[in-house]
Amino acid sequence: MRQFDVLVWGGNDSANSPEPFTPPFTDKALGWFYGNDLNSNVENSEAEWLVFVHRSIAIDRQFLNDLAECIAGYPMVDAFAPRIHDVQSGKFLSGYALDKKAGLSMLCENAKMRFVAAPHPYIAAFSRRIVQRTGRLDDALTPSVQMADYAFRMLHAGGKMFSVPYLVANTQNASTPGKNSEKPQAELQAKNDLAYALVKAFGIPQNIRFLARNPKAFYFIWKNRKELFEKRDKATLLSKFNKQDIAELY
Repeated sequence: MRQFDVLVWGGNDSANSPEPFTPPFTDKALGWFYGNDLNSNVENSEAEWLVFVHRSIAIDRQFLNDLAECIAGYPMVDAFAPRIHDVQSGKFLSGYALDKKAGLSMLCENAKMRFVAAPHPYIAAFSRRIVQRTGRLDDALTPSVQMADYAFRMLHAGGKMFSVPYLVANTQNASTPGKNSEKPQAELQAKNDLAYALVKAFGIPQNIRFLARNPKAFYFIWKNRKELFEKRDKATLLSKFNKQDIAELY
């Protein structure tokens, strides 16, 4: 079994005009998958660990060596939220803690090792064990929310996501990850989807302050409540997550 499979997404991979992708390097312990259909790539993956990454992020040998050290050093951790070094600005972008008002709040640049609620949407690493327990990604959600939703659901499957300051991947082009240049309608959908993911994992009472500050998102939740609560039941049916666990994610 391979140690890592890297699932690269972003760009145009439609059947009519697929965008070419050439792995930056090859190794017998490493597999590369490219395309925006992440669920299909997960099904074809066979590695012990899956690294989900946007194509604007550079995955090199140093990053994978650092990830292997983290895996060996923290054997009880099922997922990691690497930091991103934006080479253009020099800033570091990290994973997220839960935030009662904003839903999610990015860790500060000098944050210490800690468990996080969600990774930066452009990079995350999950063990095969927790992927098998968590199931498919919810591809009905926007890409910016999909990884967060998966990390939330992973909690109910018994996993935790860890942020280690020295586990860093660099950007490989001028674009800044997470810089929102989307149209207002897309921004609204992303906020609606975040509300959807938060309620799916943690329920309405836990997110009432966020929903109160975002009435359009609350309306979106209410309008889709039947489908949402069905998904919530499936995600939490055999949940290993409790109120004590959630406190460390804020």
